[in-house]
Amino acid sequence: MNVFVIGVGLIGGSIVTDIKAQFQEATIFGVDRNSVHLDQALELGFIDQKASFNEVSKADVVVLAIPVDKAKEVVLGVLDTVKDSCLVFDVGSTKEGICVNVASHPKRQCFLAAHPIAGTEFSGPSAALSGLFKGKANIICESEKTGKDQLKLGVEIFERLGMQLSYMDAASHDKHIAYVSHLSHVSSFMLGKTVIEKEKDEKAIFDMAGSGFASTVRLAKSSPAMWTPIFKQNKKHVLEALEEYIENLNGFKKLIEEGDDEAVFTEMEDTNRIKEILKGIEK
Repeated sequence: MNVFVIGVGLIGGSIVTDIKAQFQEATIFGVDRNSVHLDQALELGFIDQKASFNEVSKADVVVLAIPVDKAKEVVLGVLDTVKDSCLVFDVGSTKEGICVNVASHPKRQCFLAAHPIAGTEFSGPSAALSGLFKGKANIICESEKTGKDQLKLGVEIFERLGMQLSYMDAASHDKHIAYVSHLSHVSSFMLGKTVIEKEKDEKAIFDMAGSGFASTVRLAKSSPAMWTPIFKQNKKHVLEALEEYIENLNGFKKLIEEGDDEAVFTEMEDTNRIKEILKGIEK
């Protein structure tokens, strides 16, 4: 089984690391415009050979693991090139744009829209991890438009990598992910910005930063090259989520200004139920 991974960073590298472990017959080919990254991926051992885009015609599986703006364009060239039986799946954090782009392609049956919800704040080949997706959710969109054989193979790959599969339409995916993922990244980046700007005048501020700050701002270390296209692609839903978040922040600020300690307590107590909601995720 010839598996081509286009983009040998954290997500692409982690997926093919586990594919190599689970599918002994798989040969992994790496495609990346960054030659240094390809050399690193080969040295780390999660690809077997470096390859070019033109060689994708011999692929049985193509993993598209590049920023979402590039993915929705590159996928068309991939579908033009691959054989009719090939499985092509992407791993992007937005789904509607890429699904619209492939909708009328003659080889639409080859494409499976997927979003494995896992990752770290690090990027590049050295960030790839074995077992990254074990127990993690993977949202599959428009599965009914994927060929029967391609869908079967895709599900087998995802399940053997330990993912928990859910199915959703692309528009609903993008709306919901804006709240549970994209908003948290915006919040983390802006918290980091706020503290950095304050630190210009108060040099001791980072000496006081504890684990709470570190965990909250962790996502601000994520790659801007990956996240800028995500915010652009999902602009409508990100802005909607931000409006609601800002409204809640302003409401909480007002309670503090007014000295309404009971209401402040109640707001936090009501939100404490997030502990129960997140129990399954944090296992």
